[in-house]
Amino acid sequence: MVLTGGIASGKSAVSACFEKLGTPVVDTDIIAREVVEPGSPALERIAGELGAGFLDADGKLNRSKLRQAIFSDPDLKSRLETILHPLIGKEVLQQVKQLDSPYCIIVIPLYAESSTYAWIDRVLVVDVIEDTQIERVMARDGISREQARAILNAQASRQDRLALADDILDNSGDLSELPEKVKALHEKYLSLAC
Repeated sequence: MVLTGGIASGKSAVSACFEKLGTPVVDTDIIAREVVEPGSPALERIAGELGAGFLDADGKLNRSKLRQAIFSDPDLKSRLETILHPLIGKEVLQQVKQLDSPYCIIVIPLYAESSTYAWIDRVLVVDVIEDTQIERVMARDGISREQARAILNAQASRQDRLALADDILDNSGDLSELPEKVKALHEKYLSLAC
């Protein structure tokens, strides 16, 4: 089961609630960092195809430079996704196959932008209005409204994400409301898994 949502929608807080209930969580953001560790084939391919300028002095991926470049160059974003998405998808599937659980949560922030996960059977979208996303990302990252808006514009639209949803968790309220909302979904998913 996929958990997705736009930037600053609260995906991490929701996945943490599922983990507290004993549900295994596979996070593609963590996998994405692991597949580009120094010396990895993915990092070597990125440097070869996109340029060594995207590596820092320690030979690690310069994420901030790459992030800025992606927002201004859609072709670069597409080329990067062509390199990374298949590797991340393969690792996700491998981790899921090793689990012994009625269901698991696979956190895929860019699920709406990817065709790698055709085998997924259910999608939970963590949703908030765009103004809330902008306010949260500005506070979290210390960036301007214009920068936050650019990040949102580079992602799939809220409508595109919602169109994929089997379930929608409205996370516009207080964080204290999340555990109960997640518990209700957890019980639903356990009954669907039986």
